[in-house]
Amino acid sequence: MTTHEGPPGLTLTDVGVRYGDVVAVDGATLTVDVGEIVAVTGPSGGGKSSLLSAIAGIVAYTGRIAWNGEDLANVPVHRRGVGLVFQDGQLFPHRSVARNIEFGLEMAKVPAARRREVVTELLDLTGLTGLGDRPPTELSGGQRQRVALARSLAVSPRVLLLDEPLSSLDASLRDRLGTEIRDILKARGTTTILVTHDEAEAERIATRVVRIDGGILRPL
Repeated sequence: MTTHEGPPGLTLTDVGVRYGDVVAVDGATLTVDVGEIVAVTGPSGGGKSSLLSAIAGIVAYTGRIAWNGEDLANVPVHRRGVGLVFQDGQLFPHRSVARNIEFGLEMAKVPAARRREVVTELLDLTGLTGLGDRPPTELSGGQRQRVALARSLAVSPRVLLLDEPLSSLDASLRDRLGTEIRDILKARGTTTILVTHDEAEAERIATRVVRIDGGILRPL
C-alpha cells in the first residue's frame, strides 16, 4: 500500500490479529509517514480497533510493526511511544484538567516547572485556557475530549491512536471538534491513526483514508 514520500515513520507489514478462531485483522500492510494523519474506516467488527491494539502492543499479532525501521515486537507497551485516545476520553475524575494533562509527565518524572510549561502550552493549543483547575465533571463532552487529546500529546508520542474519539458527541459538535483536532495535530506534527466509522469525518480530519472490512485493509 503506497503513501506519499516523507520521512520514515510507522510501517505495518502483513499484520494479523486473531482471537481464537476469529480473524480480526488479516495481513494488514500500511505505511504512515511522520506527521501524517491516516484515517481507518469500516463497519463495526471490521477490525479497526484490533488494528490499533496491535500497533499499541496491547494484543498479540503476527507480521511486523516498526517505527523508523525498528521492529517493535519486543518493545513493551509503555516504551512504544504510542498515545491512545478513546471515545469516552477515560479521564481521571479525581484530578483537575491540568493534572490530567500532566499525568504522563509525572509518571516520567519530568520536573514540575517543565510540566507546568507543557500544560500551559497544551491548554492554549486545545482551547482550554483558564480551565486547568476545573474537574472533568464540569466540562462539556467536547472539552473532555480535548483534555484527553492534550493528555496524550503531553508526552510527545511518536504515534497517536484515536479510537472513535468523537462518536459520542452530537453531529454539530463532532464536525467542529474534528476540524479543531485536525488543526491541533498538524500544528504539533503528530503522526496519527484515526479510527472512525464516519467517512465524512475521516475525510475532514485525515490526510489519507483507508478502509478495513472483514480484517482486510484496503486504500480508498
